Amino acid sequence: MTRPMRMPLAAGFADPVLDAQCCFRAALEAMARPGRVQRVAAPPEAPPPLGGAAAALLLTLADAGTPVWLDAGPAAEAWLRFHAGCPIAAMPGEAAFLLATGAPPPLARLAAGSEEEPHRSATLILQVASLAEGDGWRLSGPGIEREHRLRVEGSPPGFAAEWAANHARIPQGVDLFLCAGDRLAALPRSTTLIPG
Repeated sequence: MTRPMRMPLAAGFADPVLDAQCCFRAALEAMARPGRVQRVAAPPEAPPPLGGAAAALLLTLADAGTPVWLDAGPAAEAWLRFHAGCPIAAMPGEAAFLLATGAPPPLARLAAGSEEEPHRSATLILQVASLAEGDGWRLSGPGIEREHRLRVEGSPPGFAAEWAANHARIPQGVDLFLCAGDRLAALPRSTTLIPG
């Protein structure tokens, strides 16, 4: 009886400790300064359609205690389960972290925490076509002196209205990382977004 051949899983970070530490610092900086674009070291062999920054964030933030939902297919699920040890959530509302490589699930259906425990909310990692500072969305709120501009190509239709509804739920709500290639930017739920 012959066994089916299993393909070896692609590698994670080239230097797991150093790369995860650098990505964690970039994620913290992105959350502290909403809309500021950060670069991260991408895992060299993340399975498509996972982009470099999204894959790096998942390897850095996900662990055995954080259910992850993703729409990137079975190869990406197996890769993430192996390298991060995280459970894969069947439904978006059950996840602590979510990765959307296509249309994201509605923000209103994701875990938003509670009045007593707002930190128990979900974080959405959304892959987009490109990120650049200087024009586009007008961002304001904590961590932004007056206003910051962020151009996002490939955000879903109606995203600005959906984000406004998410922002209105403070202290509850979902936090967001936008990822394009090896770049990422963050929108904490406290950030106001006006399309530009």
